[in-house]
Amino acid sequence: MSGKQQHTPVLVVGAGLAGLSTALFLAWHEVPCLVVERHRGMSPHPRARGINPRAMELMRSVGIEDRVRATESARALAGNSGVYAAQSLAGHQLGALHEQYFMDVRTDLSRLTPTGWCLCHQDEFEPVIRERAEELGSRFRYGTELVSFRHEDGEHGITAELRDRDTGETSIVTADYLVAADGPASPVRAQLGIGVEGPGTTGHFLNIHFEADLAEQLGERRFIMCYTFNDAVRGALMPLDNARRWLLHVTFDPAAEAPETFTEERCRELVRAAAGVPDLDVKVVGAMPWEAAGRWAESFGSGRVFVVGDAAHVMPPSGAFGSNTGVQDAHNLAWKLAAVLSGQAGPGLLDSYDAERRPVGAATVEQAVLRSQDRPRLADKEPAPSNPAIHADTEIWFGGRYRSAAVVASDGDGGPEGVWNPHPDGRPGTRAPHVVLEQGGRPVSAIDLFTKDLVLVAGTGAQAWAEAGREAARQLGVTLDVRRFGEDGLADPGESWNTAYGVGREGAVLVRPDGVVAWRSPGPHAGAAAVLAGVLARVLAR
Repeated sequence: MSGKQQHTPVLVVGAGLAGLSTALFLAWHEVPCLVVERHRGMSPHPRARGINPRAMELMRSVGIEDRVRATESARALAGNSGVYAAQSLAGHQLGALHEQYFMDVRTDLSRLTPTGWCLCHQDEFEPVIRERAEELGSRFRYGTELVSFRHEDGEHGITAELRDRDTGETSIVTADYLVAADGPASPVRAQLGIGVEGPGTTGHFLNIHFEADLAEQLGERRFIMCYTFNDAVRGALMPLDNARRWLLHVTFDPAAEAPETFTEERCRELVRAAAGVPDLDVKVVGAMPWEAAGRWAESFGSGRVFVVGDAAHVMPPSGAFGSNTGVQDAHNLAWKLAAVLSGQAGPGLLDSYDAERRPVGAATVEQAVLRSQDRPRLADKEPAPSNPAIHADTEIWFGGRYRSAAVVASDGDGGPEGVWNPHPDGRPGTRAPHVVLEQGGRPVSAIDLFTKDLVLVAGTGAQAWAEAGREAARQLGVTLDVRRFGEDGLADPGESWNTAYGVGREGAVLVRPDGVVAWRSPGPHAGAAAVLAGVLARVLAR
């Protein structure tokens, strides 16, 4: 063991998309963190590539939406849309995904969000996140593995032993909290004794990354994915640049054949079968086996340790929910860790991470599984109706509802049971709706107001609530950004805010730093300062 003991407020284990996002959002909230990753560098494999509109809202909130859209793959695939089924790329088209639940990348979402889909390969997305996290102060150590850790209620809580994989040297790092983003098998989750539940394995696949000239077979089509159904291969083709770079997902049975049996030549033959070109010149860049499954952790945390991303849940890729759900885990957890570490909130706030994200994560897994079961219908001449249990994509992106101690609901805030809230309506526990406002005479989305601090938005006639908010924040010693229409250049020219948030001109809404409505009052209330002080104390577990 070498070097003196180091301390970091938060230790993040794993530098995949969820771990990187955790570092980014913590740094955005000015929380120093150390990220350790056992691999010696970032993965070069394209892997996931669909960043859904909610995840893009979060990238927008930390100032990197434009950077993500400027990546090579995002620019190349900006015009791609549609999911098809065909005998092969050159063969007969069998069908297309036109279900009501499916929101294609070209769907007009302007009434719901100021942003939209971005098709950016994960190997390009991750460096953008890391760069921004480092700009804001996060530190990364690659080629470093977590050997062991202890967690207790002492001064620092976490004591971790790390090992440099090149030198073999070990070091000790203490931390206030540990976030495990260490993948589906998650050694950290296993050490905590947290089990998993859910339907389990849904299939085994091999990702074949290849280069080939398929311009003639592709023609003018610019799709997201084309499922291929023929005697030689059942899989899915995805263009990486609409030119020479492609991915092919193929199914296989590991009980009958090991991944090692997929030699370069065999991979080339599978590509040729999917393309429908027997003599196609194919360069196989790489092949990676993976398991599609539906599972979620029985708990998203234990004491000072939390799990995010694939360590918390895995799901089939249908719907592109997996990595996006991990990004939202990180976003939910980061502001809570920041609030507790700064003394703004009590430690009890962290209990709401499991209470909020686990039900949403489990329900999202179920939706991904239902979509994967629905895809084979595309090859049927007369497909049966889709499963009515499948919720619309927009509900999964924007409609999750949290029920926890960090949400204060009043009479009339009940709404539908379960996780999904079909229509954005400003209910406590749901994402604050997008409404086009004006700030200093320039258009701005309401969600752009909610990025770092708790925000109290008061109607044009709600001066009493605005004053009460400032007084309550002063009493509790918490940071609260108070915004009232008609003050400081904030305006609602379309007069749509009140309707969207379910309050009147004299009403007010409290929104958390993760853009979730924490509380609302449709109108005035006697003793407003005391009411708000009580609400803030409940939300922040004071």
